[in-house]
Amino acid sequence: MLNIIKLATRNLQRYQRRTILTSMLITLGVVAVLLFISISGSFKAMMIGQITDSMLGHLQIHKKGYLASIDSLPLNRNITGKQLKKIEQILAEEKAIEAYSMRIKLGAMFSNFTETTNIRLNSVLPDQELSTAPLLAARIIDGKKEGLLKKGEILVPELIAKGMKVKVGDSIVLVANNKDGSVNGQTFMVRGILEGISGPGGRDGMIHLEDAKALLRINNAEVSEFAIRLKNIEQLPAVFARLKAELEPMKNKAGKPVFEVHTWEKLSPFFNIAKMIDLMTLFIKIMLVAIVLVSIMNVMVMAVYERINEIGTIAAIGTSPGKIMSLFITEGFLLGVLGTAIGTVVSLVAIMVMNGSQISFDFGRQTGLLLSPTIGTGDVVTVVFIVIIIAVIASLQPAYKAARMDPNTALRHV
Repeated sequence: MLNIIKLATRNLQRYQRRTILTSMLITLGVVAVLLFISISGSFKAMMIGQITDSMLGHLQIHKKGYLASIDSLPLNRNITGKQLKKIEQILAEEKAIEAYSMRIKLGAMFSNFTETTNIRLNSVLPDQELSTAPLLAARIIDGKKEGLLKKGEILVPELIAKGMKVKVGDSIVLVANNKDGSVNGQTFMVRGILEGISGPGGRDGMIHLEDAKALLRINNAEVSEFAIRLKNIEQLPAVFARLKAELEPMKNKAGKPVFEVHTWEKLSPFFNIAKMIDLMTLFIKIMLVAIVLVSIMNVMVMAVYERINEIGTIAAIGTSPGKIMSLFITEGFLLGVLGTAIGTVVSLVAIMVMNGSQISFDFGRQTGLLLSPTIGTGDVVTVVFIVIIIAVIASLQPAYKAARMDPNTALRHV
């Protein structure tokens, strides 16, 4: 086998121009794929971080059926009493959870004493919410950010603040219906203006959880959802599976499921963008396969055609068809190894340069976000493995043709 490798190496050196051009094509493909994976992966991670760390959390727990009717923010599907304590107990035992936030979501009428509009509200305990959504404070575009908010204060969404001409320090009134249908109103002071994470159409404000209970006349422990932040988002599938296995089998007195658990992917439309990035990455990999396949096959076909007399000679002196086939397959293998080696080195250097250059981009209203392209060892190994395997596969047909060549015919070839 060592002799075959030596012969294959010499053959590649004999045709330096063809070897260099083919290696450059493979290198170009490898660089394109690795850079795209690193850059798109960085953007995807940044996007997911902005969504999960400023609003959703990584996981959420609701009462069964809540998510299906979330547009109406139903109060009759809140988690109450023993159910709430059970969830807290399970979350406390889960080591992968960094923090969680209990929320009451409600709809209300928002009045500045001259005009009225509707508003959606997340009511939270500030310390829990800031631990679960650490980037939330960065969404406050006007007003104090420290401590998020206090009782009697409200964070107003930018859209409503502009439309109703409301500023920080103004007094407003919230009017809401409780479960029984009775109406209650309460005065709040505007603590800050909150940027909508989903763009200018956002109508989600924020108040203190205790204010929501007073506004809705809730006397007992009761929440609409638990938002959960993990220590490491890579643990999401495992934690989701464990929580789902513990909570969803629980039944109420009527024998129906009590809870439902969802990841951020189920809760955010931005997951579709993440899937598009993954799809684009797949297409780039397919293009790489095509480049390598065509390049190696073209080189090997030309190598067989140009070396017909040589093939006839080594066959005539007793070289077996298997060894002839191995020789050409090895040449393809070495071309793949050479191209991927150069491409990997160039890609890693380019990634280091981009990180050192501190390239920034904007995401929605967030400006100056730093692009931090990184690539995992698994992705590099996968791309290298694919390229080398395709290089070998592309060499099979020309190698088989060379091995099947009749020595007499080959020696008479001009």
